[in-house]
Amino acid sequence: MTETALDPITLTVIQSGLQQVCDEMDLSFSRAAFSPVIAEANDRSDGIYSAVDGSLIAQGSQGLPVFVGTMQFSTRTLIEMIASGKVAAPKPGDIYIVNDPYLGGTHLMDVRFAMPVYRDGEIFCWLSNTGHWPDTGGAVPGGFSASATAVEQEGLRLPPVRLFKEGQMDAEIYSIICSNIRVADQRIGDVKAQAAALYVGQARLFRLLDRYGDDTVRAAIAELRARAAQQMRANVTQIPPGTYTACAYVDSDGVVNEPLEIRLTVTAGAEGLTFDFAGSSPPCRGPMNSVWATTQSSVYLAMRHIFPDVPISAGAFEPLRIIRPEGTFLDARYPRPVSGCAAEVSQRIAEAVFAALAGPLPEVVTASPAGTSGNFALGGEVLEEGRSYVMYQISGGGYGGSAEGDGIANGCSTIGISKAPPVEIMEQQFPVLYHRYALHEGSGGAGRHRGGFGLDYEVEILKGTARASFVMDHGRFGPQGALGGADGGVNRVEVTVDGATFVPEHLSKAQDIALTAGDRVRVRTPGGGGYGPAAERDPALVAEDVSLGRYTPEDAARLFGWRQ
Repeated sequence: MTETALDPITLTVIQSGLQQVCDEMDLSFSRAAFSPVIAEANDRSDGIYSAVDGSLIAQGSQGLPVFVGTMQFSTRTLIEMIASGKVAAPKPGDIYIVNDPYLGGTHLMDVRFAMPVYRDGEIFCWLSNTGHWPDTGGAVPGGFSASATAVEQEGLRLPPVRLFKEGQMDAEIYSIICSNIRVADQRIGDVKAQAAALYVGQARLFRLLDRYGDDTVRAAIAELRARAAQQMRANVTQIPPGTYTACAYVDSDGVVNEPLEIRLTVTAGAEGLTFDFAGSSPPCRGPMNSVWATTQSSVYLAMRHIFPDVPISAGAFEPLRIIRPEGTFLDARYPRPVSGCAAEVSQRIAEAVFAALAGPLPEVVTASPAGTSGNFALGGEVLEEGRSYVMYQISGGGYGGSAEGDGIANGCSTIGISKAPPVEIMEQQFPVLYHRYALHEGSGGAGRHRGGFGLDYEVEILKGTARASFVMDHGRFGPQGALGGADGGVNRVEVTVDGATFVPEHLSKAQDIALTAGDRVRVRTPGGGGYGPAAERDPALVAEDVSLGRYTPEDAARLFGWRQ
């Protein structure tokens, strides 16, 4: 390889080429998938990983950031299990399937595929992706069992096995999977889409390798990793040396109706940041435990929010040291239930990072966003039509205010770009009717720059029977304000059965609520936290919010000291 092989232009083109490979996998996956949660909501991710240790090389820009760490860890675990003989060695065209949370995963519904890419008889890298399956069995449709006390109650747990062998799907393994999940006949579309995305990625990667050569691309990957580490290290040196603390709270674990506490101490030094969660709540009985891979990934995604200019690479994580929080609910071990870890606890961890660094980085860090994915699963039957279904709804919320202005209303969750599927698609595929889909007015936390507003939707069951389950958060505590800003509005869930409306005992969590035609569910998601003292807000902006119905005059007077 010549000295000019990695000139800046070549390096940039290869970096963009690797990114394009991942982006094309993302698009292929979404466009071919059957389930709205993947095809419309984009609850999935694709990436390229090292053949040596599974470390991240590149990830699709349209993928969920929470998977940026977990897919790296699950790929690394797979490589280690193959090397130890615990998992069968691969051949070209093989694709492994795994969803075990304790092997570098998240929750059971996030199903991972991993495929080795061979060059000259050796593995050059791994391609991996994750898709959120609407159901993987368990006690309740959709897998979000708010009252689960063991992981077996949440669904089918798969160790790494080869679902595709030399390009052909193993019908026996697929049959075992389908025999343990609901609405199994629809999964073939998601399975083939997930596998096809990897094959598309392999073809695109081959084109890049053929053009520049394997050695040049390897050198570029090493250089990009080193530069990402250098760039992240340069960014974190903006933080004055010292120790910064914060707390964030989970409403409850779904079983014991008491808050869970996330205690975080961030130590800034010359070499980077150290994150210590010592003192956080012990392992909980319900499904709000977080596996170690998700806890680490949550810190990574928070830092990606703070410094979005750093390229996605394993190098970006090198200046970030996370002490394993043994003995807490942030280091779940088998058989602790974990269905809430990826979508909810991860966002509380990120909130703790934001709260700790808002002081030393006031121009960079925002107030806390809504921080919940609003997981609402509905499993039902329409006997007269001979069909059953599992509907999974995620929803957005308000972003926190910042030094630059107000927070965005109804933005996607902290952990990803996933968005609520269009109402028209949901009503077409499931026997439901949306009576409202609007902003949760008044939910933005007061501040010099207020938080964005959450979402307010209400859905009715039109026919048949159904069972509703929720695993959400921020029903007890709103998203934290920053630098004197007020907290955002809380998450509100109301269920109407036979004309009577009630709020679940755990506010944001419940399972197996029986519904029939005419019953309704209403969800109002949190608004973002406010930034800076509310008294410093421009009165003209308050007047504008009042004129548009975002706050009532009484609320504006109470929150901002506004006078007509």
